[in-house]
Amino acid sequence: MKLHEMEKCAPSSDWNVLYWVIGTILMPIALPLALINIWQRFRAQNYRNQLPGKVVLITGASSGLGESLAHVFYRAGCKVILAARRVQELERVKKDLLALDVQPAYPPTVLALDLSELNSIPQFAKRVLEVYNQVDILINNGGISVRADVVSTAVDVDLKVMIVNYFGTVALTKALLPSMIKRKNGHICFISSVQGKFAIPQRAAYSASKHAMQAFADSLRAEMANKNIYVSCVSPSYIRTQLSMNALTGAGSSYGKMDETTAKGMSPDKLAERILQCILRKEPDVIVSDLQAKIAYYLRHILPSAYFWIMAKRALKLERAEKKKD
Repeated sequence: MKLHEMEKCAPSSDWNVLYWVIGTILMPIALPLALINIWQRFRAQNYRNQLPGKVVLITGASSGLGESLAHVFYRAGCKVILAARRVQELERVKKDLLALDVQPAYPPTVLALDLSELNSIPQFAKRVLEVYNQVDILINNGGISVRADVVSTAVDVDLKVMIVNYFGTVALTKALLPSMIKRKNGHICFISSVQGKFAIPQRAAYSASKHAMQAFADSLRAEMANKNIYVSCVSPSYIRTQLSMNALTGAGSSYGKMDETTAKGMSPDKLAERILQCILRKEPDVIVSDLQAKIAYYLRHILPSAYFWIMAKRALKLERAEKKKD
């Protein structure tokens, strides 16, 4: 290659200046972020080594994400306590866990829990503490959803969803919190939803309960900051579970259908692994979603007028679809 040809291939001075400008601007941002990431990974690995023997209480553990979480923490060597209404399904999950080749392995504990029975939750918490005298990690995963617009949703349904998703979770957290404060150790993880970050049509009751959970988690996190108790709030988008099948209609009956969005949702096993990572890294607030949900989240806060317009169009589309069915 001749000298003049080599000079054509070499980067121009303009590009060199551009690279220098980009490097100068981004380096002060990229370097601290890289160092934080390395520190978080180191801390997560250190905490993972401490996981064996930790007591983990998982609500809604009879299926879906709760079942996946049970597998993830059991394989990590934790003492898993499984809680839900359907005891028979909990026993099935327990049997599956015991069949795994895990060391160390602690036989899972099964306890019946109905989050809608608020008066029974303090007694439930007492039974939990009687098992191992402590709870190191509480994962508030239990909940229900609704598929109905505001007009056709009975107030009783709004109340039921709020009791199960919010008040039941709050009651359980409050019942176990004093023992964590006394030991000056603990981690509380709330499984919320991206719909707790922004609301969509025909999910008013569900979104409201998750918005309330988000607010409670944020307040609790601040109050526990100097007590060595960590609070995480995980907000996933659609998960490939039976949530829509078990959802309520506006009249309170079972919805009994699999949504297309739910069927195409993320794997509960992968989400469970991400939640474990969140707890290991002590991340305060995590959104686990596709690009579309993240765009909606940022639109809601940065360009709300565009978000409101999109949601109005979506509501109209859903309304027309319902009329066609009728």
